[in-house]
Amino acid sequence: MNQPLNTSEPIDFAQELKAIDCTIANLPKRINISPENAEQGLAQLVLTLIDFLKQLMEKQAIRRMDSGSLTEEEIERIGETMMKLDERINDLCKAFNIDRKELNIDLGPLGDLM
Repeated sequence: MNQPLNTSEPIDFAQELKAIDCTIANLPKRINISPENAEQGLAQLVLTLIDFLKQLMEKQAIRRMDSGSLTEEEIERIGETMMKLDERINDLCKAFNIDRKELNIDLGPLGDLM
C-alpha cells in the first residue's frame, strides 16, 4: 500500500515514483500516436469530463430535491435536461466509436475518477 506524501520535506521525485510503482519498466516503450488516435483520445477526455460534471450536477439536483428547495417545474426541467445531456453523450460516444464504459480516468494510486 502506498504511503501518503510527506509535505513537510522537499519531494524526491524518484522516490515518489518508486512508492507508486511507476518505474520506467512499467511505462510504454513507445507512444502510438496518430491524428486519428489524438482526436479519439481528446474526444474521450472531453466526454469523460462532461460525464463527470453531469454526475455532479445530478447529485446536486438530488440534494436540492431532498431538501425541498426545488419546485415541481424545476425538477421536471432538470430531469429533462439530464436525459438530453445523457442522450447527447451517447451520440458523441457513437460518433467517436467510444464505449460509454470507457469514460473514466485512471488516477493511478488514487483509483478511477468515477
